[in-house]
Formats: sequence, C-alpha cells, structure tokens
Amino acid sequence: MTAAGKIPEKIRKEIEQLVRDLNYHCYRYYVLDAPVISDAEYDREYRRLRDLEEKYDYVLPESPTLRVGAPPLEKFEKVTHTEAMLSLDNAFSYDEVREFDKRVKRLLGSDADMEYTVEPKYDGLAIELTYRDGLLYRASTRGDGYVGEDVTRNVRTIRAVPLKIEGPGRVPLEIDIRGEVYMDLDEFEKLNRQRETKGEPLFANPRNAAAGSVRQLDPAATASRKLFLACYGIGTISGLKLKSQAELISWLSEARFPTPARMKIAKGIDAVIDVVKEIEESRDGFTFETDGAVIKVNDFTVQQKLGVKTREPRWAIAYKFQAHQGTTKIREIRGSVGRTGVITPYAVFEPVRIGGVTVSRSTLHNWDEIERKDIRVGDTVVVERAGDVIPHVIGVVREKRTGRETFFPVPEKCPACGSRVIREEGEVAVRCVSLHCPAQVQEKIIHFASRGGMDIEGLGEKNVELLYSRGLIKHFEDIYRLKKEDLIGLPRFAEKSARNLIGAVVRSKHTTLAKFLFAIGILHVGEYAAKLLAKNFRSLQDLYHISAEKITNIKQMGEKIASSVAAFFNDDKNLQTLEAVMKLGLDIKNPDFAHGPDEALPLQGLTFVITGTLPKPRKEAEETIEKNGGHPSSALSAKTDFLIVGEEPGSKLQKARTLGVRTISYQEFLKLIEERSGHPRLF
Repeated sequence: MTAAGKIPEKIRKEIEQLVRDLNYHCYRYYVLDAPVISDAEYDREYRRLRDLEEKYDYVLPESPTLRVGAPPLEKFEKVTHTEAMLSLDNAFSYDEVREFDKRVKRLLGSDADMEYTVEPKYDGLAIELTYRDGLLYRASTRGDGYVGEDVTRNVRTIRAVPLKIEGPGRVPLEIDIRGEVYMDLDEFEKLNRQRETKGEPLFANPRNAAAGSVRQLDPAATASRKLFLACYGIGTISGLKLKSQAELISWLSEARFPTPARMKIAKGIDAVIDVVKEIEESRDGFTFETDGAVIKVNDFTVQQKLGVKTREPRWAIAYKFQAHQGTTKIREIRGSVGRTGVITPYAVFEPVRIGGVTVSRSTLHNWDEIERKDIRVGDTVVVERAGDVIPHVIGVVREKRTGRETFFPVPEKCPACGSRVIREEGEVAVRCVSLHCPAQVQEKIIHFASRGGMDIEGLGEKNVELLYSRGLIKHFEDIYRLKKEDLIGLPRFAEKSARNLIGAVVRSKHTTLAKFLFAIGILHVGEYAAKLLAKNFRSLQDLYHISAEKITNIKQMGEKIASSVAAFFNDDKNLQTLEAVMKLGLDIKNPDFAHGPDEALPLQGLTFVITGTLPKPRKEAEETIEKNGGHPSSALSAKTDFLIVGEEPGSKLQKARTLGVRTISYQEFLKLIEERSGHPRLF
C-alpha cells in the first residue's frame, strides 16, 4: 500500500473524499433507508474510487471496496470475548414480567418505580463488533457466550456495518458493540424461493438464514445475501463514558450504527407492559422477525449493582410473544414450477385468519416433507405464520381424520408444460427438464446470455423481463431473431442501445462448445462439467441420444451429472430447440477437443486441492490446472493426487499428511507442468 505522501495531494484528497461520501451513502441507504443519490450515481463514484485505489495503490482501511474480495477461509478462528456475551432470561406472561420487576427491587432494597427501556427482540445472530481507534478491528459470533468465532471478513461485506465510527459523536479508544445480524422477511422469502428452485434445503426461519449466511467460509457468499444489523449493547469500552441504555442508543445512532426500530423509556412496570403490548400489536408491520420484547434497566450503574447470574444478567429479561397459529382443512395439494424446473408442492386450504391476515395456501417444501408429516388432501392441519409472515404447516390433527383423506403422489409430468419430470436418487427435488417449460423460460434466457454462457452484454435480468413481457423473446433461441427495429422505442432502448444489443447478439454466435453447453442450462452442468464434456465429444451432435453409461466412463464425471446430461439429450423437444438455434447461424467451435488421447495434457487425470495463500489468485491457479487437463477440487481425500500449499496453510495440510497425499508448493506445481509437458505451456 503506497504511503499517502507518495501520491499527488489532489488524488489523495479525492480518494479520501470518495470514501467519506460512499460510506455516508451506505449509511443513508442501509441504515436510514433514505438514499439521497441514485444507484447509478453510487456505482459511478464506487468505480472511480476503485480505479484510483488500484492506480495509486492507496486504500484507506475504511474504504467500501474492502467489503468484498477476501479469499475463502478453510475454518473460523476462535475468539475469546473480553466480557461474556450473556443470554437473556425469558418471560412468557405479564405475571412473570411483574415478578422480574419485584426481583430487581428486592435486590436493590427499594420500592421506587424503576426506569426501564423496552426494545423489539430481533431474532437473528448475535454478533460483537470490536473497534480500535474508530476502525473495525474484528467481528465475532456469540458462540457459547465466552468463546465465539472470528467472522470479520464476512461481516465486512454487510453494508449496514460501519467500517469506521463516523458522525459528530465522540470516538472511544476501544469498544465492543453488541448487536444482531438479521435478514429481513422479504429477503428471507426470496432466498428460500431461490433455494427451492435449486432443490437446496430451505432455511427454517430468518434467524437460521442469517446465521448460515454469516458463517459461510467464502465471504463472497455472505456478500451475495442482503443482511442487516441492529446494535443494542456494549461490552468492553474505554475512552468514552456512557451512563444509560438510552444514552448508548443515542450515541450509536450519532455514530451511524443501525439501532433498534423502536426503543422507549418506561418508568414503572405497568408502563413497561404497555410498551410491550404496543410492540406486540405492531409486530406485523416490522420488516424483520421479532419474537418478543427486551426489557432492560436503563441506568448502567444500577445494572452493575444488580450483576449477573451464571449466564444471564439480572437487569434484563425478554418477554416472548405467542406464535400466530390457526387450524384449517386442506382442500387440495398442487405443484408449482420454479424457474430452474424444481416442482414444489403447496397446500390450498380453507381460508383462515392468522395474526390479522387471511391465509389460504402454504408451501409444503417437497415430497419428503409431505411423507414425513403424513400430510393428505382433506386433512385438518395446524398452520403457523413463520416469522409472522410466511405460512407453514406445523402438523396434522390426526384426531379429525375421517378416512376419506387422500395421498398426493409425486407427479410424473410437469404441471406447467406436461413434460416428463426426473427425480434423482438421493435428491428431494423433482424437476422438469424441458427447455420450453413456461415457468422456467425467463431464468433460462438470463442464464443463456450470462457472461459464463453466450456473454451477450446488455441482456441482463431487466431487459429479459422487458423483452419477454412484450413477446419478443419466448425462448432463448428467439434472441437470434431479434431485430434493431424491435427494440427502438422500448423503455431503455434508443438507437445506440438497440444497435449495441444486436451487435452483442451477433458476436455471441461465434462461441465454443463448452460455453454453449454451459449456456443451455443443463441441470448440474457448470462451467467445469461443460468443459469436460467438450474435451470428450467433438461436436454438439455427438451428444444427441447419449447414454448415461457413456458419460460416466469419463473420469471425474459422476452419475448425477451423467443422468442429467442423458435426460436432456434424450428429450426430443430439447433436440428440436438445439437444431432451431443452429439454423439461426450459430458457429460452435470446439478447441478443447483438439487435446484428445493422442496429445494428452500434462496434468491429465490428476486432481489438485489448494490450501493457504498462493502468489496468484486461487481462481487463476484453478484455471491453470484446468487448462493443463487437471481437476481442481475443494475436497481433500485419499484420491487427491496433489495438495498445493501456499502461505498460512489450513488444516488440509495435516490431513494430507495423514492420508499420504503428496504436497507441493506453487513453484513446484508450475515445474510439474513444465516437466510433464517437456516445455512451459498454458500458464
């Protein structure tokens, strides 16, 4: 990182101003929900900052560009909290809340009304943010209250988390700020829909979704999910004196930290209960899941006098709300098709009022779940609004069965298009494999045009939605029927933008077999599997009516991929679509097949795993492995041929020694390629 004095003063000031401005706009957008510039303006400033940082090698520690880009971890390091992060005792009735107040008074030896604060209880992942000299130093999970996990690189990706303490308030020398990372209800529902279409296990609730997102070993995975933060407490603090919970919340707000959506001071337990009732009555209006209200003694000096029990403070309690539930009867069970072909069963039941909202349907997730809960058409069921928003069938009231209830079998045909469906062994997902399924069309077009596929610049999600809604693209082959005249006059399309898109479409006609196989969206076929197929089959037509057995003969090609590829290329409608696309002028080359058995690549058939930090980005090293015929893997096993060891290797190094896997440095890896090929090549 270049010292500030070695770059022009004007540039240094511009970088520092851009960092201040962008962090302020993040605060306005993610904390206040009141942006003052457009997304496009933010993106322009962000690109300008990134370009200047790269050119002059001058990056401030609070720069927003540092929020993403960290390499994946192999494990989380342990962190011992300076002060224990205690859990709260629970109250399930107002009588228990009154008993809590009596205990507080008894411990203090006073009958005077106590002053409390009342906040909504966020149902997320408890987190501690440590700041030193105003800069984010570390983020850690609560863990067992005494030892948590270091999740700093992941938490930095959360836009609501300040990288630097800003604002007009005082900045402490060091402070541990406690809060809750959570996912709002709209984002939770969106994430589960995405997982459902991919056949992935659903998160049970927003708390699990937030915890799972923060505990991803790859920070990029955390960054891809929209997480929020609410700060409500402190641990260790030096260089700043705060007298009460109310003063803390005020300081946090001044310092640009997100604070609870509501916080009221109440004197006397009757006033506290009134505020709790207000929060419970308005809980349906919150964007986040709340399962209760937190009551705290306001004065910090009094908190210290009250002290703590073994694992709980004596000065706070959480009142837990009742779950919103109702009982109704299932009229029918249907299947809905997601954008990637996964068919999800859902129940249609007699409308029932739950928590002020009329509910008439609920997802049943998958057929394994239906079988596990023994859900049948005609059953009386208990329905809960998970997160007080999303309907969820808790279970069947078996006592009300009449014997006329009927099972709902796994469908044999797609309910959207009538095509055959597949369900792979060991998988819960049932999928439609048709390229023409109307429920999947838009997502398939977006994937087809993506950078890893046909790389058609200008054909992203919004433009695909526009062209689909106007009937200009019904399937991805329609992309190659577009004319400039079709586009001019549409929203976002003038002469130049229309010409640019058509030009991108024309350029995409010249592609490789590997890119095309990835673009057409065959289930389980990612970029690596597409490349492997291209290495083993000369042309697209060689895959027509292929058998799964023939594909499994390819090393590193598993039965799941083989079954999916065979199903795709034995579907006559799919083959007709491929032929139609070819007739529209596609020119598909296959440079990968040139390296056949007569000219084996130097790493042909070898599997490599990487640990630690390499001189080159990990992605680049993996590409080098692939270009030379090898297989990069993240899973180390006895079948791994080589472990490439970089700086600060993780636990895989010891595991490799135990398994007898050969370990080499990055330089030894490059030398291996050179030795096996006879000359330096492909790196």
